[in-house]
Amino acid sequence: MVILQLHSNNLSTGLSSGRDTAAGALSRAGHTAAAVVLGFILVLGFLGNFLVLLVFSRFPRLLLQTPVNLLLINISASDMLVCICGTPLSFAASVRGRWLTGSYGCRWYGFSNALFGVVSLVSLSLLSFEQYSVVLGSTQSDYSHRRRARLAVAASWLYSLVWTLPPLLGWSSYGPEGPGTTCSVQWHQRSATARSYISCLFIFCLLLPLLLMCFCYGRILLTVRVAARQITRTNRSERREARVLLMVVSMVTGYLLCWMPYGVVAMLSSFGRSGVVPPAASLIPSLLAKTSTVLNPVIYVLLNNQFSRCFLYMIRCSSEAPPTPAHHSVPSSVAAWPHAPNPPSEEQNTAPASVTSGDQQVEQPALVLTP
Repeated sequence: MVILQLHSNNLSTGLSSGRDTAAGALSRAGHTAAAVVLGFILVLGFLGNFLVLLVFSRFPRLLLQTPVNLLLINISASDMLVCICGTPLSFAASVRGRWLTGSYGCRWYGFSNALFGVVSLVSLSLLSFEQYSVVLGSTQSDYSHRRRARLAVAASWLYSLVWTLPPLLGWSSYGPEGPGTTCSVQWHQRSATARSYISCLFIFCLLLPLLLMCFCYGRILLTVRVAARQITRTNRSERREARVLLMVVSMVTGYLLCWMPYGVVAMLSSFGRSGVVPPAASLIPSLLAKTSTVLNPVIYVLLNNQFSRCFLYMIRCSSEAPPTPAHHSVPSSVAAWPHAPNPPSEEQNTAPASVTSGDQQVEQPALVLTP
């Protein structure tokens, strides 16, 4: 087990006196480059998730219309907590070229980033499952949807705690990683307990959520294509199919880009030959994982037509409601939760839903996935 010690304001490990993960592993230019990247991630991630939460607070009926938007709020809240509790510490460490808050700060950083990161990952997979259930499942009451959404949010935090608390209790540990300016699970340890924890974390917190996302989004895409073949193909139906494909590819690609390199490096460091992943090289997957706080608001929220109209309305502070198209909005695979692909009634085609913002109302189109 790695024993963290505070020595001359540097965080070092007790593995050997000649091996210090916090010093000499990265040049001054490398630390500066990492600080610049972390600075952009911190600013963009904080602003993006703050705007998401602000829009949801300004238009609370978005939650009443589509209760599973609670999962989007959960993702943004966990990403915001990463930006507040974690990224500033690694940014300051990269600026100074060494860890600054000692062993307790390192353990807190590792635990909090792991907790919020797993919450985000699990929420993304639950988001795909909820979309799959809405598109292919039976019709349920609004109360049932709201109850299931609340349970999904609670389950994401409980599941994350189950897998991130063990290192604090002796199953593996949290400590410095890479060049010593970030902290995480000690995946470079090669003991049986450390390897078993890394394996379980990789399978249950990275691989299974990815498989669930691929299955659910694959079925959604197939359903859209089958529904499109049952009607006369038009430019609008082709655009709808293309948009759903774009959303699916963006979601899965974003997940793979941000998290899979980190998981692969952790497995290589734990099970591969010693030194297969240099400390400096291991910093890149860590930075990619942090970019999820920037990509998630864009992929999962800001590309949604309904949310975008509310966002633009809030920015303009206009006295007029945003325009409502005469036809159905193109189904977003995020906050605009589509219904089952059955032909809508005439009332659904014409009756928009309103989103309340203070004393004003913003007209929103009905959220229906039509064939």
